[in-house]
Amino acid sequence: MVTMEPITVGGHTLVGVEVKLPKTTLLTISTSRGYIMCGALDIGLLNDRLGDRKIIAGRAVGVRTLKELLESPLESVTSEAAALGIVPGMPGHEALLKML
Repeated sequence: MVTMEPITVGGHTLVGVEVKLPKTTLLTISTSRGYIMCGALDIGLLNDRLGDRKIIAGRAVGVRTLKELLESPLESVTSEAAALGIVPGMPGHEALLKML
């Protein structure tokens, strides 16, 4: 099952998506420029093999809900996200504000 819901961060409405799969759930919250995602996101792939796409993204591990994704510290970020001042350890909601 796929669920989409509005997520408000700093007065901005973003898109939260939850995809229920067997034995796991994929979570993402996106802006028009970038996104944060659960541990399923492969930052290495985005930086190394898809670097020419200049993807702005961050990864949080161990999250089970969109609320946890907003509050949890990012474990890793893409090079493009780092260029915007988004760093590992930054809470998801702060990273999303920098992606606006």
